[in-house]
Amino acid sequence: MLVLTRKPGESIVIDNDIVVTVVEVRGGQVRIGIQAPRHVQVHREEVFEQVRQENVAAVEAATEARKRLADRTISGLQADPSKRSGGTEDES
Repeated sequence: MLVLTRKPGESIVIDNDIVVTVVEVRGGQVRIGIQAPRHVQVHREEVFEQVRQENVAAVEAATEARKRLADRTISGLQADPSKRSGGTEDES
């Protein structure tokens, strides 16, 4: 981790197009301003973690739903053999 000392009004530049500026220091709080391109997402860490957890839960739910659908499809094919080959069986 890079640790820098900055005074109010001073900035740091990240990757040529992200500017982090110390706006104010008051007591135990530091206010910062962040200028970044629109495509760059900027979140407080606690918000980022919440979004990440919700995304993981959504993926797990979708995976479980796909598994249940596949299980039902397989069960249906086993119950009705004519669906396996896509039509009726021809006896010669």
